[in-house]
Amino acid sequence: MFPVIILAGGLATRLRPITEEIPKAMLDIAGRPFIDHQLNLLKKKGIENVILCVGHLGEMIEAHVKNGSAYNLQVTYSYDGDKLLGTGGALKNIGDKLPDTFFVLYGDSYLDIDYQKVENAYRLSGKKALMTVYKNEGRWDSSNVIFKNNELIRYSKKDKTEDMNYIDYGLGILSKSVLIEHPACDAFDLADIYEELSEKNELFGFEVFERFYEIGSPQGLEDLRKKIG
Repeated sequence: MFPVIILAGGLATRLRPITEEIPKAMLDIAGRPFIDHQLNLLKKKGIENVILCVGHLGEMIEAHVKNGSAYNLQVTYSYDGDKLLGTGGALKNIGDKLPDTFFVLYGDSYLDIDYQKVENAYRLSGKKALMTVYKNEGRWDSSNVIFKNNELIRYSKKDKTEDMNYIDYGLGILSKSVLIEHPACDAFDLADIYEELSEKNELFGFEVFERFYEIGSPQGLEDLRKKIG
């Protein structure tokens, strides 16, 4: 299967003060760091290679995960450096080691779905990118996708409209060409790329029916602890 790039370089401001001293990926979930649960799930789904994009306190993540052998995975790292690059900039920063095609997963997401089905859908789509979408209807976060008749009509994180009742589920697939074609700049958001692709009808929507779990908020932490614990 495609390798997975995990975007784990954010500051986790919604979880302060605890994340001032520990990265979000290392937060305790049922007696183990969240990253353990995330990587074990990816292995269970058939993933073999992971690139961790890290920034804030990223050395703590690398010291714990190391080369990934404890999870039967191959794990490598890409650091933001002195300046946070945003989710899009972190991908572009990988440079020559960026795979030709890859899953991209947010560092606070725990998504128990069939990754092979997602990959197969991307291969058949003929599009440059895929976004998994979930019929959220404003339940866990504000919806940002118009998805009708199995087609992603529009995605926007900045310009949300009333007819958006789906949400970016947290797992996508991108080709390297998308990053190469994006104008060079230090820091930018992956959401900007997704929005541009949706405007060009180059973003395929894959509907997911299992609810997503995330640890980006206190409520999200509590929900995942109940699921795993």
